[in-house]
Amino acid sequence: MPNRLAGATSPYLLQHADNPVDWWEWSDEAFEEAARRDVPVLLSVGYAACHWCHVMAHESFEDRATAEQINAGFVAVKVDREERPDIDAVYMGATQAMTGQGGWPMTCFLTPAGEPFHCGTYYPTPQFRRLLAAVTETWRDDAARVRSGAGQIAARLADNATAVLPPAGIDTDALDEAVRTLTGEFDPVHGGFGGAPKFPPSMILEFLLRHHERTGSADALRTVEVTAGRMARGGLYDQLAGGFARYSVDDRWVVPHFEKMLYDNALLLRAYAHLARVPGPQQPLARRVAEETAAFLLRDLRTPEGGFASALDADTDGVEGLTYAWTPAQFAEVLGDDGDDGDDAAWAAELLVVTVSGTFEHGSSTLQLPVDADDPARWERVRAALLAARNRRPQPARDDKVVTAWNGMAVLALAEAGAALGRPDWVAAADATADLLLERHVVDGRVRRSSRDGVVGAAAGVLDDHAFLAEALLALHQATGAAHRLEQAVEILDLTLARFSADDAGSFFDTADDAEALLHRPREITDNATPSGAAALAGALLTASVLVDDPQRYREAADEALRSAGTLAQRFPRFAGHWLTVAEAAVRGPLQVVVVGPEPERAALVAHARAIAPGGTVVVAGDPDSPGVPLLAHRPLVGGASAAYVCRGFVCDRPVTTPEELTAVLGLHP
Repeated sequence: MPNRLAGATSPYLLQHADNPVDWWEWSDEAFEEAARRDVPVLLSVGYAACHWCHVMAHESFEDRATAEQINAGFVAVKVDREERPDIDAVYMGATQAMTGQGGWPMTCFLTPAGEPFHCGTYYPTPQFRRLLAAVTETWRDDAARVRSGAGQIAARLADNATAVLPPAGIDTDALDEAVRTLTGEFDPVHGGFGGAPKFPPSMILEFLLRHHERTGSADALRTVEVTAGRMARGGLYDQLAGGFARYSVDDRWVVPHFEKMLYDNALLLRAYAHLARVPGPQQPLARRVAEETAAFLLRDLRTPEGGFASALDADTDGVEGLTYAWTPAQFAEVLGDDGDDGDDAAWAAELLVVTVSGTFEHGSSTLQLPVDADDPARWERVRAALLAARNRRPQPARDDKVVTAWNGMAVLALAEAGAALGRPDWVAAADATADLLLERHVVDGRVRRSSRDGVVGAAAGVLDDHAFLAEALLALHQATGAAHRLEQAVEILDLTLARFSADDAGSFFDTADDAEALLHRPREITDNATPSGAAALAGALLTASVLVDDPQRYREAADEALRSAGTLAQRFPRFAGHWLTVAEAAVRGPLQVVVVGPEPERAALVAHARAIAPGGTVVVAGDPDSPGVPLLAHRPLVGGASAAYVCRGFVCDRPVTTPEELTAVLGLHP
């Protein structure tokens, strides 16, 4: 019989709906049941695309004997970390404090008051069953001591959650020092930072690109070019269908952890589209990767309702790489092998580094593309044949829940990239997704976290949901000129400032002031796999400050937020990439380009502005004094011709009327 998860909207919870474990969703009722029975709570946190979550589910949660042991001694609560990042943050803090590390699946034992007393991650079944027995025995024999210790742990976690770093400015000197630190930690051979496992540093790439555009730093650009090139040519990138995997298990980007996340690909689309606008030999590769990544989002992650699904699984039928890895024999089966040195199978195997010994497991290889094919037409034919064959293989499952924050990232990336690279179809897709988010995810004036199959979930939106929804709407306002997008963004920003601000100037909680009370109210400023909600909000506030009639309130809030993260950015720039990205825009003004004139006369000037404007530039176009678009006010034509106005902060240059003049006034090389 299905357990209590059968009615969940989360794909992860639904994966466990037929377990013999008597799972509960996170709820007051679950903890009340634990108190009534006087048993601990077993909290299991994971997500749908998590490989080791699948392993623990198959080994333990589908095992009837283990389930009986759980049901007898615990109230079992299953949480999707992507649907409830607030719960995940609280108990991940406990797990890291107790074990020195974290990860998923996360396994925590709690008192009926929700206080943790033992935490870990993945446990093989024999070890897990011994742990269950030990916890049951300890609770039975000494529950008072366990409750007392758990209360002390909860108090320490709450104290840590209220601690803030001393404020510090992120000025030009701090940005220069961050670049020196990052280039010193950079892997000059393989790109990226640190050793294995190696994650795509999308936020750092965006910061370094903006820094290069402002200062001309060759070191910053070299770091980006090497990293972006190595990632795009390695196994981390899907050479057949586009899109990036979550991370590389080695330091050379050869073997990926195969799950593909929406947020990674949205952030990387933005970085590669930006790189494609920077003059240099990397432009063709960056443009191709941006186009293929956008195609992956629109083809493989688009939902019927117009949103974007969260992820594709790391494994297929429980086997990592089953869909994606190849052997020379499989190439020959698909492409033919006539024994000639020029046959497609041998040619493709050499091109894509598919070897007899293999680069992955069991003699199979991931696909790499160290150099472009010398015969592009042949490569496209071979690529299409391999992709068609791969599509006939078993495919990874898709987590089709639509998360507000991650969809906001996708809208932002598609709107910016579409405007910059001349792809109005991307902008139109982004616009449709924004409509879905506003129509389905905003309920009674409040933002919800996620939906599935068009049905919105009950979980309240957290800080990054609000921040990225606002950033997305601001990007669409710029890409389309639609006044209502600015109005919608302002409504979200005002709600966020009212509900998420902390007492410390510039600091924000991750949950609203009327959200469900947990052990403590989480507050995180560190950028991790995605930008922190506070960093994303700082970016949205800064952009909005030059788009609205009254800029002072938003600019002051953005500056205070940047100061709250200044110490982090100076000490640990690798974990403050988005903060540094926002700071680059702040020290530059942010730069604004306003193009006025009737269509189609202004089209060439607008396209040029969007193609060359440095990252972080606000670009708005339309008729002079268009209602609802403050940047267009008091911007007349020049001699009857379309004109571009360039401003830095609140200081503007004289208007120009040609693309060449615009390049010159922006201080860029033609």
